Amino acid sequence: MEVVYEDNHIIIVNKASGEIVQGDKTGDRPLVDIVKDWIKEKYAKPGNVFCGVVHRLDRPVSGLVIFAKTSKALTRMNEMFRNGEVHKTYWAISRNQPPKHEDTLTHYITTTERNNKSYASLTPKKDAKEARLAYRYIAASDRYHLLEVNLMTGRKHQIRVQLAAIGCVIKGDLKYGDKRSNPDGSISLMARRVQFVHPVSGKEIDVTAPVPAGDNLWQALEAGVE
Repeated sequence: MEVVYEDNHIIIVNKASGEIVQGDKTGDRPLVDIVKDWIKEKYAKPGNVFCGVVHRLDRPVSGLVIFAKTSKALTRMNEMFRNGEVHKTYWAISRNQPPKHEDTLTHYITTTERNNKSYASLTPKKDAKEARLAYRYIAASDRYHLLEVNLMTGRKHQIRVQLAAIGCVIKGDLKYGDKRSNPDGSISLMARRVQFVHPVSGKEIDVTAPVPAGDNLWQALEAGVE
């Protein structure tokens, strides 16, 4: 487990692809339990350790996840997420170049629980939720393109389905139309940066995650960012 920021109230972890943030029907050990054990061991805490899940990342996605170490921080962070006061920047790799160098996308997303998949429409539909993001084309290799994405809303699989809707399916994302999986089962999407005002101290928090270690493509594209 890679901790990239910690204080008395919050801890920010760089999640590896394949890890689940919260327990699910697979029964696999979730990241929140790993964080609890890490805190318990580091500070030799007796009894149960508090660790609140503030938000989640899809299992095949890597990058920054914020956990709350106190109930006060959890309550306030939840409110900040609801109010859009936590700014999240993602990096995504696609085999296709986007139609514009930068753009703001608005879709209306519906989700089918049966196949755990979201669908994007340009026009409102019944039970659809508005989804907005801004992207910027920031680097390229011979075969791949790197996009920086800023979320304005938080919908299920939002980046994955909205980028697919403009022809930029994320590399390795079979669910949304890529032709080949990544060898490790990941998709080439990472939560790169988080920015917010600390819920207790009021100081500015700005944390950036390193790209996945040992991944030559991620490292080459990062090196190409101006």
